[in-house]
Amino acid sequence: MASYDFDLGVIGGGAAGLTVAAGASQLGVKVLLIDKDERLGGDCLHYGCVPSKTLIRTARVRHLMGRAGDFGLPEVELPPVDYSQVVQRINEVIAEIQVHDSVERFNSLGVEVRFGKVYFVDAHSVSLNGSKVSARSWVVATGSSPAVPLIKGLDEVPYLTNVDLFSLPELPQSLIVLGGGPIAVEMAQSFQRLGSEVTVVQRSNQILSREDEDMARYVMDGMADDGVRFILGSTIEDVRNVDSGVEVHLKSGGESITVSASKLLLAMGRSSNTTGLGLDKIGVELAHGSITVDARMRTSVSNIYAAGDVTGKYRFTHAAGYEGGIVISNAVFHLPRKADYTWLPWCTYTDPELASVGMNEKAAHKAGLKYKTVIEEFSTCDRALTEGEGRGLIKLLLNEKGKPIGCQLAAVHAGELLSEWIAVLNGRVGLSTLAGAVHPYPTLSEMNKKVAGKLLGEKLFSDKVRKILKLFFAYRGSEVSV
Repeated sequence: MASYDFDLGVIGGGAAGLTVAAGASQLGVKVLLIDKDERLGGDCLHYGCVPSKTLIRTARVRHLMGRAGDFGLPEVELPPVDYSQVVQRINEVIAEIQVHDSVERFNSLGVEVRFGKVYFVDAHSVSLNGSKVSARSWVVATGSSPAVPLIKGLDEVPYLTNVDLFSLPELPQSLIVLGGGPIAVEMAQSFQRLGSEVTVVQRSNQILSREDEDMARYVMDGMADDGVRFILGSTIEDVRNVDSGVEVHLKSGGESITVSASKLLLAMGRSSNTTGLGLDKIGVELAHGSITVDARMRTSVSNIYAAGDVTGKYRFTHAAGYEGGIVISNAVFHLPRKADYTWLPWCTYTDPELASVGMNEKAAHKAGLKYKTVIEEFSTCDRALTEGEGRGLIKLLLNEKGKPIGCQLAAVHAGELLSEWIAVLNGRVGLSTLAGAVHPYPTLSEMNKKVAGKLLGEKLFSDKVRKILKLFFAYRGSEVSV
């Protein structure tokens, strides 16, 4: 048997890479973890999930301060935001979480951590800072970076991405956001709430294009209430530098429009980080710049795996962690475990949040499925009303047999509320069980019970049931449907 320096080499210190490295090392595998930066945690910790959610929370607190009168409190006059203080808090949160992703912690787990430039020499060896290192198996988990589309003039205009958005010296007076995906809309609403004038420019006629149109519209209306301006169905002709900042020239609905702002945020998708790794030279197949993997996270080279954003599949931190677990099953235990994304959840952290699991109407229609929807408004939830959060919507999708195939929530704390549906769908729990389960009152989670009970109520409180009861027990109530 050939001898290698390590049993397993992991390239990338983000969610997927850290999951694999920590899990494999604790199982007695000799692991090498390599990252290009001098710190672990990846994009999620330093430029993505952690700083963005910290910013979102800060913006929401300021928004609530402005709503003091809605809660019977004295109105508050909000002074301008000192963005440097916001950045300081973001950095403090990152530093606190960094402890869990530190070199010291991974060294204590038995992982050898190195930093530097790396590329494959052959299927078992890489060049790291000019030195050759070998491993029996490798995992590529190098993540993704902001995509830079071909827009005339963009290379001559200073623009922001998620990489530098959380370290600005001051709050932009105005901001143009190119894109309508999760990052774009989350940041658009947050900066609007902090005091910037924000315009979102989206190519399609809907923000959050993978979501159902009614749910995306629900979120957009909430953002518009905050003052965010939307220009949908647009074609960007060019961008230009001007004295006040930047101009975007576009067409929308056959009309030429010019939008000006002090700053430009580019949020038009992500590109997998595969350049410079030498993957093509060793036969690892790529598709549109992303590594092609099978259901076991194996690449076209049998001893090389890939997980996380670099595969271009589901660019969520929790998906990366899940795929890391699939890699451990196959690369360490050699058990043929396959990834199953049927009940993969996701959440966009706008206000209201938009959380989904399973199929939405777009997916069901694309799959040719017949389905039924059950919808319930949060205006019927006592807890939502006491919190001043009565604006919300839950939509449950059922197949022809009445089994749930998906759920979407557009409401405050939708991501948290979705957890019950994740358990229900993964555990194949019947709606009658959920409807019959006692939920504490008053809570927002009662809405999950209510939407499940609504469907059962249609069957239970029917003319047919009333007639049967009247026949057997001689009840004298009305036979009129309720």
